Amino acid sequence: MGRDKYPRQSLGTLHARIKESRVLLVGAGGIGCELLKNLVLTGFGEIHIVDLDTIDLSNLNRQFLFRQEHIKKSKALVAKDTARHFNPNVKLEAHHANIKDPTFSLEWFGSFTLVFNALDNLDARRHVNKMCLAADVPLIESGTTGFNGQVQVIKKGKTECYDCNTKETPKSFPVCTIRSTPSQPMHCIVWAKSYLFTEIFGTSEDDAPELDHSEDSDNANEIENLRLEAQALNIIRASMGSELFPQKVFEKVFEKDVHRLRSMSDMWKSRRPPEPLRYDELGKKASMLDTSIASQDQRKWTLEENVKVFADSLQRLSIRLQQAQAQSAKGDPPAILTFDKDDTDALDFVAASANLRSIVFGIETHSKFDIKQMAGNIIPAIATTNAMVAGLCVLQAFKVMRDNLDGARMVFLAKSAERTITAEPLRPPNPECPVCSVAQSRLTVDTSRATLKDLVDGFLRGQLGYGEEFSVSIDEGVLYDPELDDNIDSPLRDMGVKNDTFLTVTDDEEESPRVNLVLTVMDKLLPEDSSPIVAPGKIDIPRRTALQPTNSEVVDFAVQSNGVAATNGIIEKRKRDADEAELDSIAEVQLPKRGKLMESRPSDEVVLLEEDGANGAIVIDDD
Repeated sequence: MGRDKYPRQSLGTLHARIKESRVLLVGAGGIGCELLKNLVLTGFGEIHIVDLDTIDLSNLNRQFLFRQEHIKKSKALVAKDTARHFNPNVKLEAHHANIKDPTFSLEWFGSFTLVFNALDNLDARRHVNKMCLAADVPLIESGTTGFNGQVQVIKKGKTECYDCNTKETPKSFPVCTIRSTPSQPMHCIVWAKSYLFTEIFGTSEDDAPELDHSEDSDNANEIENLRLEAQALNIIRASMGSELFPQKVFEKVFEKDVHRLRSMSDMWKSRRPPEPLRYDELGKKASMLDTSIASQDQRKWTLEENVKVFADSLQRLSIRLQQAQAQSAKGDPPAILTFDKDDTDALDFVAASANLRSIVFGIETHSKFDIKQMAGNIIPAIATTNAMVAGLCVLQAFKVMRDNLDGARMVFLAKSAERTITAEPLRPPNPECPVCSVAQSRLTVDTSRATLKDLVDGFLRGQLGYGEEFSVSIDEGVLYDPELDDNIDSPLRDMGVKNDTFLTVTDDEEESPRVNLVLTVMDKLLPEDSSPIVAPGKIDIPRRTALQPTNSEVVDFAVQSNGVAATNGIIEKRKRDADEAELDSIAEVQLPKRGKLMESRPSDEVVLLEEDGANGAIVIDDD
């Protein structure tokens, strides 16, 4: 009774609804800790927390639910155990898992009154945005970067969604600059992280997002030479685990490859040629040093110290990879290691490799601490910004729960002499948005029987009346278009279609095409004598024109459309949009247009930004 006294006085009749509500908090990091505290103290009845991450030492200066003894433990589980003491009347459920796991189905999302996003990566944010739109659940999106912050209310058919505004394309580097003619410390860091680390411990693919692989007439031959280098390095991997492995890798990338580059005399007419390093000389000096050097992250290491850390971290990572490979079950994909800025072994290797590369090309070296910032894409997170954003999230949630969207606001924080907090009314959905300005419907599919032909010819053409020019895609890539029908008789299950898969149908007809149709799959066994694909009712698929919407075509199936017709209208620029707030500088994921489904990338993949020479600003994501 005592705990409810002041919230009841402040919130009035809304307090009863809050106590009965069931909310989802995605992310238990910088914003998530503050937000969970607010939700618990406000008295939200049932709170589910989802976070895949574990607690790192660097989290403790701002994520106040965690302590020293919690390091390496689940953020979600520890946050639940700590926050339950604030208000024992609140039911807390923690999930140490990826929000994209099949466990968190559309029905599960639909069971919540409200969803709060406190994430630090674009891919997961987009997934939650899409799931909330499909389930028609309000979403409170938030983010911070240094002193900047943003809170956005998202409601299907009423407001902009997370994808209504294009996110800034990240800085990419031409592959030949990274691999042949680096001139900046960032070039060497990208080389160490996205090329060397991947070639040794990853999938040995030249496909990092920071590298521009355009093969024009000027660099096609050089790219081919670099691919041959990668193949040679791949052969050296066979000696992984031996005492000579660090020496073989070192001699390959810092001596033999450098000699090859020096042989291209035209390349060095106007620039300093690289100087190869000899392991037999440096290795002896490095062997006399202590491995504790790697912990000295605030100062620049000497050449010999970099060699020591390089060799030591290479052996540590090799042991980890071999252990992972030994534990892999038969039939599993090959075990690999991926770079994580909070992985000490990986960071040691990337820092030492980048510095050795810098020394070869006469570029300034950096401390391990500085390299972590650049490789991890971070501006130091500020606890007070997180606290302010978390408080604003709850205030906006009150308006959503009162069904007062007109009173809700898009809120921005900025370090400004004029005004720290600015707000503006919520904007309607962008009619050109490929995520929310689409027709949506559920689709019951027996994936054990249904084929791509059943979907394309039987359902889309036969029942919905689509013509010849359209394509069908899922998140991983294109399933069908008129020029890609090789898999027309393949079962949908074999093509990656499962429960809660989003099928996007894009009408490519030249005259009055329909808006995109997004079908959410509900995988269910259906009677053998029935169709393997069944829609629940009537689908309304609006047509789009160059200037204004026209009457929509009605087909007899149920639809969950947000009611927004597609136009080519121009959206006015915000007073201060998300790009200006520097909240999202991660590239949009592009679907391949032809061929096989593209391989999924890890959701926490880091995008490197160009170093700001004027003020040295480096962006760091708060996880």
